[in-house]
Amino acid sequence: MSQKILIIEDDDFLRSLAVTKLEKEGFQVVTAGNGQEGLAAAQQAIPDLIILDLMLPIMTGFEVLKNLKAADATKSIKVIVFSNLGEESDIKTCLDLGANDYLIKANFTLDELVEKIKGLLK
Repeated sequence: MSQKILIIEDDDFLRSLAVTKLEKEGFQVVTAGNGQEGLAAAQQAIPDLIILDLMLPIMTGFEVLKNLKAADATKSIKVIVFSNLGEESDIKTCLDLGANDYLIKANFTLDELVEKIKGLLK
């Protein structure tokens, strides 16, 4: 059975690129375009891993992460924060909230993101 990944990203272009790349790698992909949809999708789909943007409409990625890690059903889901926010304080906050990794979009290609995902899902 293929592993399920939820992408919570409001940039349609980036989201569609990531979906195409991950599906080619054999993953089952679910997407959400804002934080509220993302949290609901995580609770419904219970993915193996979530790729989470921080700057999201309706509910920020910080709020999504906090809610995910507070609920028994979703607290063990692995989370990679994939954001353009590169401040040390943002990175520390996400890791303290329970994110497994923090990648700055400008510094990573989709190939590198896939490698990180595979590493976490071993």
